Amino acid sequence: MPVDVILGLQWGDEGKGKIVDYLAPQYDLICRFQGGPNAGHTLKFGGEKHVLHTIPSGIFRNNLKNLIGGGVVIDPITLEKELQNIRASGVEVEGRLLVSRKAHLILPTHRMLDKASEAAKGMAKIGSTLRGIGPTYMDKTGRNGLRVGDLEANDFENRYRILKEKHLGLLKIYPSLDFPLEEEESKWFDSLQSLKGLTFVDGEYYINDRLKQGKRVLAEGAQGSMLDIDYGTYPYVTSSNTISAGVCTGLGVSPSSINEVIGITKAYCTRVGSGPFPTELNDQTGEQLRKVGSEFGATTGRPRRCGWLDLVQLRYAIMINGVTQLVMTKIDVLDEFDEIGVGNSYQCAGEPIQSLPFDLTSSDLKPIFEFHQGWSASLDGVRSFEDLPENARKYVEMLEDKLGISFSMISTGPERSKLVLRSVSLPSL
Repeated sequence: MPVDVILGLQWGDEGKGKIVDYLAPQYDLICRFQGGPNAGHTLKFGGEKHVLHTIPSGIFRNNLKNLIGGGVVIDPITLEKELQNIRASGVEVEGRLLVSRKAHLILPTHRMLDKASEAAKGMAKIGSTLRGIGPTYMDKTGRNGLRVGDLEANDFENRYRILKEKHLGLLKIYPSLDFPLEEEESKWFDSLQSLKGLTFVDGEYYINDRLKQGKRVLAEGAQGSMLDIDYGTYPYVTSSNTISAGVCTGLGVSPSSINEVIGITKAYCTRVGSGPFPTELNDQTGEQLRKVGSEFGATTGRPRRCGWLDLVQLRYAIMINGVTQLVMTKIDVLDEFDEIGVGNSYQCAGEPIQSLPFDLTSSDLKPIFEFHQGWSASLDGVRSFEDLPENARKYVEMLEDKLGISFSMISTGPERSKLVLRSVSLPSL
């Protein structure tokens, strides 16, 4: 069986967690393939909200295996808190949550470096979540990081000490920092016991063996395509490959293993932190989108910047990911808007363009909007495309025509049940 992929097509926060949770019963194994605890996948069911940062979103489905892949970076302290919250909800994780030995560990000094580096940038801050993710990936590419498999080594504490001393040396180039290192270090070593209580596997062998057995695998991405280290809005990006190509390197599967690539987009756009955002609305409409959509980061709590849907950006993300199916989330947020904008092209140096320039940060871009009539009706309770208000259907069909690809699912609310299904091509669905 092949691997299906779910990933975000914007700047993150597209609602991937809900879609993974909904589709999970159709699979045998759910895998996170990149990123770290800067992710915040929110799931809502049974009247309760659950936020996951490292653990795959299939954990709440009974009998499913979940794998934290080798492309993920793990903070044991954050993971321990996640495990405590999940267990408090009555979910059994033993034997169901697996961790690749090749996943890298975030140390307390990684977080120190992150905080010091971001503070030193002043007005040029990239909007880091300060969770040590960037410095951890730097150690990974610098070939001196610590991995989960190192926990099984007899000299692990010595390896830790060597890396810690390197970090303390690097910190000398920055102004002094208020960071309770001894306290955080103590919590970090205590939290390793929770991590060690999980099942460690050689992730690449584990997944490929399951594929040979005909098992169904769903790969879950974190953040969004426009935060990809190579193809996002650099330098305002994350430190990993968030696009579909990252599935291969993050899990150790071949490109020929990839089948469906399911891209998630909101019905509008949001972004957290600094960086270019062509269709951003710094006005009452943007504030209304933020308020109605509850646009505050699940991980940081920071208010999200809001704007109309950007079709230039979305076509780009569809192209680089090889998207085969689209999923729209949060269309219900637009229920109250009389008029809905869409950025169909940009104006750059006086000329209309349909492609993203090399550097969105320095380019003098202005979005060219077109507006469509809203539906001024609640979508609560709508479960079929035909039952959507006429203008809501027209909005979806207009997007499909401009993007050249169909929406297989449309989310009308945060709960599991609030989903309009159309032509979904997935195992047994």
